[in-house]
Amino acid sequence: MDTEVPYEREGRTRQKSRTRKALVTAAQTLLADGLTPTVEQAAAAAGISRTTAYRYFPNQRGLLVAAHPEIDMASLLPPDAPTDVRERLDLVMRQAIRITVEWEPALRTSLRLSLEPDQSERPLLRRGRAIGWIEEALEPLRATTPHVDPHRLACAIRSATGIEAFLWLVDIAGMPRAEAAETLLWTSKALLEAAVQSTPAMPEHRRKGGH
Repeated sequence: MDTEVPYEREGRTRQKSRTRKALVTAAQTLLADGLTPTVEQAAAAAGISRTTAYRYFPNQRGLLVAAHPEIDMASLLPPDAPTDVRERLDLVMRQAIRITVEWEPALRTSLRLSLEPDQSERPLLRRGRAIGWIEEALEPLRATTPHVDPHRLACAIRSATGIEAFLWLVDIAGMPRAEAAETLLWTSKALLEAAVQSTPAMPEHRRKGGH
């Protein structure tokens, strides 16, 4: 996600790893408090000198990129996941939306950084992890509803239920966060139903009157 600087690879690497983690944790805590921390603020919160902090993060952007939440779960489904696609999607979306709500301050900052001209860092919020979670939930459709492409539907659901949609509902539509979260869940279910109820595309030869 972020590029390790050479300073951290030389000597006392364990101590340096702890120092870096302390700075990142401090930045995440400040983000949760509604601030967009500078390197100096994160250093003060972590009890680390500014000079030392700048060895790890030469600028604010690098610090904020590092503070982006890393959610490494390959799946949001439990080991005994149901086979019903609607139940599976409900489980996954409730988890995904919970993550969005809990990490809103950090995700809000990451979204802003993703829209800035400087994209020397890998763009944030564009790793497709949520798409994989949703597509896994939709896997039963391959057998039960073959005219629906689970990947395409997963992309559609993600586009309408991610942090971007959540912030629009909260900031523009003025919804309370709990209501916005429920709306995202409702949207995911509505998209699934629309896809399942859609008419399969007619084969090309049938459209042209072939047999």
